[in-house]
Amino acid sequence: MIPFLDLKSINVKHRADLIEAATRVIDSGWYIQGQEHQAFEQEFATYCGTQHCIGVANGLDALILTLRAWKEMGKLSEGDEVIVPANTYIASILAITENRLKPVLVDPDPHTYNLCPASLEKHITAKTKAILVVHLYGQLAPMPQIMALAEAHDLLVLEDSAQAHGAEIEGKKAGNWGHASGFSFYPGKNLGALGDAGAVTTNDDQLAQTIRAIGNYGSHKKYENLYQGVNSRLDEMQAALLRVKLKHLDADTQRRREIAAAYSTAISSPAIQLPAQGTESDIANDLSHVWHLYVIQTSQREQLQRHLHEHGIATMIHYPIPPHKQQAYQDWNHQSYPVSEHIHSNVLSLPISPVMTDEQVQKVIAACNTFVDHYTMTQG
Repeated sequence: MIPFLDLKSINVKHRADLIEAATRVIDSGWYIQGQEHQAFEQEFATYCGTQHCIGVANGLDALILTLRAWKEMGKLSEGDEVIVPANTYIASILAITENRLKPVLVDPDPHTYNLCPASLEKHITAKTKAILVVHLYGQLAPMPQIMALAEAHDLLVLEDSAQAHGAEIEGKKAGNWGHASGFSFYPGKNLGALGDAGAVTTNDDQLAQTIRAIGNYGSHKKYENLYQGVNSRLDEMQAALLRVKLKHLDADTQRRREIAAAYSTAISSPAIQLPAQGTESDIANDLSHVWHLYVIQTSQREQLQRHLHEHGIATMIHYPIPPHKQQAYQDWNHQSYPVSEHIHSNVLSLPISPVMTDEQVQKVIAACNTFVDHYTMTQG
């Protein structure tokens, strides 16, 4: 069976360096906010091109703490509207409602799955104070246009970069476009820890100081508390392990691009809608996409997923139920976002990871292409 994501093999590549890093932390006797934490923050900020990186406990906290900090700074108030794509993972929505802000869901561009500037602009009202941009599946949203809109309407922009480590447009990476960005280092991410971890990047000195304090019990100085804070800190062990893996992120991303190019060039079943079009060179060299996920669409998802499983290929659905249809937001269940609902009903993620072999990639392609016979029979 070709696994959807072979985390063991991904980490075994760096086994010796990971063990050395873990040993370094154990032997240091310092396990929270020490030298490894500080070094990773500096290295990841440099990688993203930002002035600041603040390590936190996970990606959700990165978003929650940023919005909370803007409230403490007087830039947001309870009830303010935050525009967010309707087809995102629920964490993006949770960060907004946790801060008692109002999510304004917007259907995405059906081709890129990301916010469309024209649709976004139609939803801006006098109550809109921020945009939460999600770089879904690893592709940067059209940030030059979104930032121009935000500037014209005096809006804050928070990037949800949980799936887009290293994606860039015009030489500027995810995490350095908005006023702040939240990253997840969940083990399955392109830059994954060996446990939960996250970070915020920003060029705003005051915002960085405020987030750092809120995430440390509201304390900017030991035993002195400016805010009613929380405990959300990136621990030394995860910081040390992330430092090892950060060195290999660009090479891993290039392998993901090679696999995506192979899929997009060779998968030809009429039952499958591919996530990108163009030549192999175009796809492999598109720096705006880091291919955290390779997401296809099909009207016969259950049949295709079963077909691939029978051919020894694991797949996943990202995501089967949109946020507005979740029990957690039952007051929204009657609302309709047709583009998002279509996406959630039809998407299927194929295996893609830096440890996939060429043989495995070709096996996925071949299995997808044999689905044409089943598709033809059902259409006939």
